[in-house]
Amino acid sequence: MKEQNTYCLIFAGGKGRRLWPCSREEYPKQFIDFFGVGRTQLQQTYDRFRKLLPGSHIFVSTGEPYVDIVRTQLPDIAEESILAEPVPRNTAPAAMWAAWRISLVDPEATIILTPSDQTVQDEEAFLRNMREGVEFIEGSAIQLVMGVRPTRPEPGYGYLQMGEMVEKDVYKVQTFAEKPEREFARMFLESGEFLWNTGLFISGAQQLLDTCEVLVPAVTKERRKAAKTHLPEEERAFIKENYPLLPNMSLDYCLLEKTAGVTVMECDFGWADLGTWHSIYEARQKSADDNVLVDTEALMENSHGNVIKLPEGRMAIINGLDGFIVAEQGNVLLICKKEDSSALIKKYLNEMQIRKGDKFV
Repeated sequence: MKEQNTYCLIFAGGKGRRLWPCSREEYPKQFIDFFGVGRTQLQQTYDRFRKLLPGSHIFVSTGEPYVDIVRTQLPDIAEESILAEPVPRNTAPAAMWAAWRISLVDPEATIILTPSDQTVQDEEAFLRNMREGVEFIEGSAIQLVMGVRPTRPEPGYGYLQMGEMVEKDVYKVQTFAEKPEREFARMFLESGEFLWNTGLFISGAQQLLDTCEVLVPAVTKERRKAAKTHLPEEERAFIKENYPLLPNMSLDYCLLEKTAGVTVMECDFGWADLGTWHSIYEARQKSADDNVLVDTEALMENSHGNVIKLPEGRMAIINGLDGFIVAEQGNVLLICKKEDSSALIKKYLNEMQIRKGDKFV
């Protein structure tokens, strides 16, 4: 792996609404030490990639309201390495901006693009897989997504069907299914042909820029014009004017549904997305009665299959509860069925905004 030509973009602009009420709009999940380990999810992601790359090669994409939080949590990161979206436009436009910025500095750059809300169980295997992935695509037009073997029929993840083998552990992506119904997820798991999409992508900066621009040609001409004179104030003015014109589009959709020839590498670093309460329940160590206490003290009796997350200093005493989420933060206490939590939380958030404004969001 050519370290001098390898960069990383951490996506840290999401509002984390699926983990409400502990993840709030003013302070979403990526900035929280959710599990009481002493580092936030953003900091843990940065620490992980800092073992692979120099700090000057790590960029963070976030929203303007969160810039000060990023600065506080990552004091070593340079000001110009924080890409602050003037409006939220999802991960594809954020990746496009980073590819533009990095390719101006290093036309031979390879970029690893990563979410900030994942858990990695085997860090040595993770670093090895990242190096292997970068080495696989270096100097080529190939784009790579990192996949892991599914361990359960999880409907909250994306599934990648492995096609023709390109080399050991690397396959062409044949089909992609985003958050399928549980029965389809079960079929995918049992077939042995599918991997979970980790949301980790590796691409040449120029290849990524070209791919994104095919889908948003309206700004291509202006972007290339702006690239001729790369001054910080000119770039900021260009982004402020043109970024709101970009579509709200995920990188998963851009690369996996709209781009041919993407490949997937089967990885073995032990992965879980921490974007929902249900995924936290599946990923975390459980007590003898199958409850998950997230940095929380609780006395549980005749209760099974619950997720409990309370503020520091609170004690829960729970009897006769099965398959629920109990989560409290600030002015909100949530108690709802675990299986339906994502849909219910979306419903409750909408109701709260309509009835109470943003006070409880």
